[in-house]
Amino acid sequence: MRSFLRCVLMFPLLAFGALHADAATVRIKDITDMEGVRANQLIGYGLVVGLNGTGDRLTNTMFTRETLISMLNRLGVNIRNYETQLQTHDVAAVMVTADLPAFSHGGNRIDVTVSATGDASSLLGGTLLVTPLMAADGEVYAVAQGSLATNAFSARGAAASVTRNIPTNGHITNGAIVEREVPFDLSAHAHLHMSLRNPDLTTASRIASVINRTFGSLALVQDPRTILLDMRGRDAVSVLSQIGDLLVRPDSPAKVVIDEASGTIIMGNDVRISTVAIAQGNLTVQVTETPQVSQPGPFSNGQTAVVPRTNINVDTGKNHRLAVLQSGATLRDLVSGLNALGVGPRDMISILQAIKADGALQADLEMR
Repeated sequence: MRSFLRCVLMFPLLAFGALHADAATVRIKDITDMEGVRANQLIGYGLVVGLNGTGDRLTNTMFTRETLISMLNRLGVNIRNYETQLQTHDVAAVMVTADLPAFSHGGNRIDVTVSATGDASSLLGGTLLVTPLMAADGEVYAVAQGSLATNAFSARGAAASVTRNIPTNGHITNGAIVEREVPFDLSAHAHLHMSLRNPDLTTASRIASVINRTFGSLALVQDPRTILLDMRGRDAVSVLSQIGDLLVRPDSPAKVVIDEASGTIIMGNDVRISTVAIAQGNLTVQVTETPQVSQPGPFSNGQTAVVPRTNINVDTGKNHRLAVLQSGATLRDLVSGLNALGVGPRDMISILQAIKADGALQADLEMR
């Protein structure tokens, strides 16, 4: 248990090292996107066949039954007079989703994700039939078909079962063919907008300065997220490829992110603490019942009896000390002080909330 807590308490120090490394220079194309150059989400409804008795129960999922009947009718198989006898368990209705990348052309292949919509227990070994994939405008942009890979399995016995991953969700690599493309001509735009993935005015100003030092008066910061690029009289593709390789040092606001459900704490490198004293201690009461059996003496008229025995241990946390963090303390100082107190992640969350309430935490505190 001690070794586990030691590993957990070391996590903030490891996180500090990673955040400190992020202060190094990065390529502009790794922290920005080009406005208008984006993927488009696609969705479709289809059938998966070839399941080993793990498909939808047609008596429970009527939409699967109707879809199967309609598909067979389109293929020239009329079973309308035998609907009540249709009891196959090897078919499942699924939703198919995919992302159509920017600059995709007809004939390109994209990956698709397949998810069960009925009461199928597994899609393992199934094959997706031809499924049109539509965008928000209702137009078909790709068609999917192929064998599923679930990376999961499920086994069940009379008294136990085991399941790994999600057997009702699978994917098909290169499982869809692009039928319609979304046109976007970079060279036709006199002005382009570069968007920061993490909006910050300092970072945007640094990016504009680096670009202007290289290409002249080309970039103008419009807001913490957007940088306007004047591409008039320039080869847009050539200029953008060179801009993407330029190095810049990104900046980020001081922030502490807490995920209370998992006990995870992430603190930025610029977090500062005003002068504050911290003491942490918990009252722990442990009650242990160890009953003993009392046997009567030989040839006596006594009876066997159970004698209760109770042990109570109380830990008031008296060995915990009071720590003082001076004004301007850094993240490393805060982590070192809390580790010296033997504070675990759960208690550290309460301490950070108390420091923020006191006004001594000079950073945004975000709870998730």
